[in-house]
Amino acid sequence: MQDLVTRLTLLNRPRLLARSARFGADDYVRHRDLKRLLRNPASQGLAAILMQLLDLEAAQEAARKSQNPGYSFARHIEVLIALVAESRVYLASRATKGAATKNGATLGAV
Repeated sequence: MQDLVTRLTLLNRPRLLARSARFGADDYVRHRDLKRLLRNPASQGLAAILMQLLDLEAAQEAARKSQNPGYSFARHIEVLIALVAESRVYLASRATKGAATKNGATLGAV
């Protein structure tokens, strides 16, 4: 099984999907948008939320590739927007934690 950062790094989608998601991520509102996608997101950690979003996106991608009549481009974009926005937060928190550790401080002290 791949770790979370590897899965995020290897995610490769058509240009239109990727650009739409990056553009939409600027207007992403976590408490509003996650409720539409996940059950009880407030009780989960960021890594768990990202794993669920990756699984949802993989299902959307499979439906797109198989030309499933139930595929929704809008839903796929919605999931990708959440994935982009949440991954930005996750990767930024990892970078901050790494910088704090390199400086001899713990995250709690920063």
